[in-house]
Amino acid sequence: MESSVISPAVGRAVDAPTVSEALRRTAVNHPEIVAVRTADDSVSLTWSELLKRVDDVAGGLAKLGVTRGDTVALMLGNRPEFHIVDLAAAMLGATPFSIYLTYPPEEIRYLIEDAGSSVAVVEQAFVEPLLAARVPSLTHVIVVDGEAPEGTVALADIEGSNPDFDPSAASAEITPDDLVTLIYTSGTTGPPKGVQLSHRNVMAGAETVDEVIRFEPGGRVISWLPAAHIAERMAHHYIPLVYAGTITCCPNPREVLSYLPQVHPTWFFAVPRIWEKLKAGLETMQAAQPEEQRRPVEQALQASLERVRLKQRGEPVPPELEAEVAEADANMFSKLRAMLGLDQLIAVNVGAAPTPVEVLEFFHALGIELAELWGMSETCGAGTSNRPGEVKIGTVGPAHPGVELKIADDGELLVRGDCVMTGYRNSPEKTAEALDADGWLHTGDIGQVDEDGFLTIVDRKKELIINAAGKNMSPANIEARIKTASPLIGQAICIGDSRPYNTALIALDADFAPQWAAQQGIEAADLEDLAHDARVKTAIEAAIEQANQHLSRVEQIKKLTIVPGDWLPGGDELTPTMKLKRRPIAAKYAAEIEAMYAGH
Repeated sequence: MESSVISPAVGRAVDAPTVSEALRRTAVNHPEIVAVRTADDSVSLTWSELLKRVDDVAGGLAKLGVTRGDTVALMLGNRPEFHIVDLAAAMLGATPFSIYLTYPPEEIRYLIEDAGSSVAVVEQAFVEPLLAARVPSLTHVIVVDGEAPEGTVALADIEGSNPDFDPSAASAEITPDDLVTLIYTSGTTGPPKGVQLSHRNVMAGAETVDEVIRFEPGGRVISWLPAAHIAERMAHHYIPLVYAGTITCCPNPREVLSYLPQVHPTWFFAVPRIWEKLKAGLETMQAAQPEEQRRPVEQALQASLERVRLKQRGEPVPPELEAEVAEADANMFSKLRAMLGLDQLIAVNVGAAPTPVEVLEFFHALGIELAELWGMSETCGAGTSNRPGEVKIGTVGPAHPGVELKIADDGELLVRGDCVMTGYRNSPEKTAEALDADGWLHTGDIGQVDEDGFLTIVDRKKELIINAAGKNMSPANIEARIKTASPLIGQAICIGDSRPYNTALIALDADFAPQWAAQQGIEAADLEDLAHDARVKTAIEAAIEQANQHLSRVEQIKKLTIVPGDWLPGGDELTPTMKLKRRPIAAKYAAEIEAMYAGH
């Protein structure tokens, strides 16, 4: 068997033409750096060990008939086997893709049929829905953990089952234009679209990082987002592969903040909700301190916020303020960063939805340079980002190297570059709508570019609210403002299209609301009861009133309804990537919405 072999003259992984070649280069250049691990190190694989396992699984998949151009469906959480199996399929020139773990059988079946997969790889927890979705063409189901149920095969029986397999030869046949993955967009309307990403696309997306963030060998990331999301695949799979990073798997996304002090990541990406909750948690902790401990912290934070705002406006920082903040950083903020596990960051990013300025300023004041970025599944997550040391708060930064931006006459953002997808699977009409003859991707986002080339995203083109008086508004920005007004608010949707004024539906925060209720002496423990509690409504109304002070008169929320229960990713109200399903929400809560406009 000719396993894990590559010519010694390998060159940099970032210059490789394909992801599979990049893996082989990284394994040769950095064989002893840990590639993938669990938090307790019960699994810890170096890059050379990972490549050996990838090659052994690739041989087993080849024995099952997986070949170049085939697709392999994955239903795996954040665990080492995901990285092994995904790369093993890619090593054959096949196209592995991930299915959201919350999907019911009918949606799983749709994706498997659309992708045309004959092989699926699953973990025990998701065997049942996958088998319920099984179609005749799905001939092999591989289970990565525990005993393989009837009609499936264990990964352990696949791995190493093909000793004559030549991984180098299989890898050498892959071209940059072969597809390395599909990202099924969790469409807010209609069935998901399969974004086809080639090796060229992903390598171009990874290459942009080289000039934006200095990701050194051994850089640490936490794998915690769904692998079906482009942010997870790029930030915690392909990019560490290209730059010889170390990936720590966090199987439960709700525990990601507890992983930070264990891992001390050098790069951390999270959606706005994580940062909003972290800010709220720190403020709640601070509020519980005695006044003599609280006051100096508040003064230091105010001084640091003033310094952040002066620097953002390009104004000089008085020497005495600089000295005061430096002292506070040495005595307080640096200790807080170490406690949080955010003390060794090269870069820290937020994206996928608007982040309120107050949240960004708060973390900057603590010495955590939280930077917004923008990207799409269709661009391999690449696009624009604020660079470390050059963050312009309120923007998503300038274009990445190799990415061109253009604003169309109607304000829509157009993007062009090697990171842009090859098209949507089985959908030439949708591909033609998105990609024009000159190679520009029509993003569906409304954007503005300032004189320094920094992009600001206004909102999704199709989601702009035009009220009864013809005023255009961004619901996403209004919702971001509402959500930061109180940690009681878990989710919010602004209603107002063709309406005389704006209203909001509010879902309580499942973690914070019960705690707050207990502190207030409210006996109701569940979200259903709390949604109808007058004291909760009073607190939410006060928060909305506060949020309204930061909105123009026409944007302000005039009425609100607290809806019972939690809005969960992949449920009626949210896509798996936590985007609001605006039309389904409007239909489900039609009665509550109409009640807020009754008698107008």
